[in-house]
Amino acid sequence: MTEVLTRGELDFERNNMKEGRLFKAELFWRDHQPWLKECGYLLRPRYDPDWVASWKGGSGNWGEAEDALVGNIRVLDATRIADGSFVKLKQIEPSQYADEVDIGRMFSSEPIASDSRNHCIPIYEVLRVPDDDDLVLLVMPMLHAYDTIPFVTIGEAVEFIRQIFEGLQFMHSHQIAHRDCKYNNIMMDAKDLYLHPPHPVAHNMRRDFSGPVKHTTRTRRPVKYYLIDFGLSRRYNPEDMPPLEPPPWGGDRTVPEFLKSDEPCNPFPVDVYFLGNVVRQNFIEGDVLVPAKRGFEFIEDLVADMVQDDPQKRPTMDEVVSRFDQIRNGLSSWKLRSRVVERDESRFLGFFRSIAHWTRGMGLIVRRIPSVPTVP
Repeated sequence: MTEVLTRGELDFERNNMKEGRLFKAELFWRDHQPWLKECGYLLRPRYDPDWVASWKGGSGNWGEAEDALVGNIRVLDATRIADGSFVKLKQIEPSQYADEVDIGRMFSSEPIASDSRNHCIPIYEVLRVPDDDDLVLLVMPMLHAYDTIPFVTIGEAVEFIRQIFEGLQFMHSHQIAHRDCKYNNIMMDAKDLYLHPPHPVAHNMRRDFSGPVKHTTRTRRPVKYYLIDFGLSRRYNPEDMPPLEPPPWGGDRTVPEFLKSDEPCNPFPVDVYFLGNVVRQNFIEGDVLVPAKRGFEFIEDLVADMVQDDPQKRPTMDEVVSRFDQIRNGLSSWKLRSRVVERDESRFLGFFRSIAHWTRGMGLIVRRIPSVPTVP
């Protein structure tokens, strides 16, 4: 369903925006808006069949209008009419991604759904599109990228790492390999972090576009993290373990197995590499978009084992979780309350930031707010 547009088509689409017309790929949502409303889900005004752009007639600049925001066409936001909660609707073609529907349903069904170790995004409902036999919509909670709001303390980062390790361990315990658990397939339920609901596309703005959105910290409002997108995930029979699959798959192409040969490889150690690389890039070495950090030396050895070249030498997720628990239990409260520091931060700037950080931190200590923000 994803189309690659030529330069001429892109120019045409830009003119559509200026003239207050939808992009070609958005027409599905406009055409199915009445049906979705009958199903109990309301789309933003942009997708109402009677929508008229707010900037038409010279009444405003389309670049600043809420109803000009598009976002991800295949995963659209909506409001559940019954209770006003915000959800996401994801287009899935079962002929190509049947496992995504089946695996999502499995982790969303009891008793697995209520297991505290389950960090797979829940599926509330599967809607079959009435005029397309090979298209369904998965109804899921509204989540945000895990790094939309910065990590303030070591304890906040430790809890993030604990949850994603636990979540992948839980998948592996059911003989399911995620096969694409890279950084942008990890999200968080951030609704309690924001003082007002953020806009689903412009996350720095309130949903009604009345002004910038403000947020608190994970220490004050703990969040739960989720693994998403099971389009490449596979479930294996116990008697077929360990499985071998031809590479590559997933979006992280730095996996040593993918770089060295085209030989089939075991997806479970690849999953271990994926998460190890997420931690390495976000909290240790950094990358092009994320600065390197100081203060995470306690996990460097474990991460190094998770991302080593030989997949047979990588720990299993059971071993990863066990080792990380020992590491976490050995960290002092003072360490956990310490702030996350970029490696190239100057001493001058760091001095003043540390004063402000510990001034706030003493208030949290007095109020007996835990140094590791775990979800109840």
